Amino acid sequence: MTTDPASTQSTFKDHFSGVADAYAQARPEYPDALFDAIAAVVPASANVWEPGCGSGQATRGLAARFAHVHATEPSARQLAQHWAQGGHGNVSLAVEPGERTTLDDGRVQLVAVAQALHWFDRESFFRECERVLTSGGVLAAWGYGDFIAPEGMIEAVEAFRARIEPYWPPERAQIDARYAGYDWPFPALPAADLWLEAEWGLGQFLRYLSSMSAVARCAADTGEDPVASHGPALAAAWGAEGDTRLIQWPLFLHLRRKP
Repeated sequence: MTTDPASTQSTFKDHFSGVADAYAQARPEYPDALFDAIAAVVPASANVWEPGCGSGQATRGLAARFAHVHATEPSARQLAQHWAQGGHGNVSLAVEPGERTTLDDGRVQLVAVAQALHWFDRESFFRECERVLTSGGVLAAWGYGDFIAPEGMIEAVEAFRARIEPYWPPERAQIDARYAGYDWPFPALPAADLWLEAEWGLGQFLRYLSSMSAVARCAADTGEDPVASHGPALAAAWGAEGDTRLIQWPLFLHLRRKP
């Protein structure tokens, strides 16, 4: 059985096509420890469905550990930035919503969702997981909250956050809650809390801020780029030109196994 991905396309909330280039260039890489935790409960021979893959921040780690990854994304502009667009032997790409895929019933051993589940119609998505996962297959869903302001930057970062706070979409609160309260379809497996880390210069840090959907919404509403307006204060708090800073995000992981 296959389903028509167009049936839920109209419900897709596109917050990232407008910042697709920045998102692809500026987002941090997920740590090996995350993929190691998933690989500990899923065999290397697994076929994987990765809905909401964006520009491929997670696809690379999944493809390095599993036999095949079918990475799907409802935004064609986001998918155009995917690192596997040039061709990668064990990755296939498709423009499909998170709630529907053309994969056949019982086709995959892992469904992996990186920083995207809060955008989905979860009831429809969980039904699709039930359909495409084999018995014993695993649903892995993870996300990361806001970064920890580096030492000496708390005041400048909080001023920037206050400027964009009204422009976050309501789904952002689900990330802050670490997906608590979801009506998950399968029993839980143990999953440790992790950290996402990046050693960045100021330029990369500002590009990351520019990739936030709230920044784009703020700029569209006010005509003012909040990264540009807060850039001098952030730069002064950063330190000397050429300095690098360790940026950290709390990373949470949910693992659920289909009986």
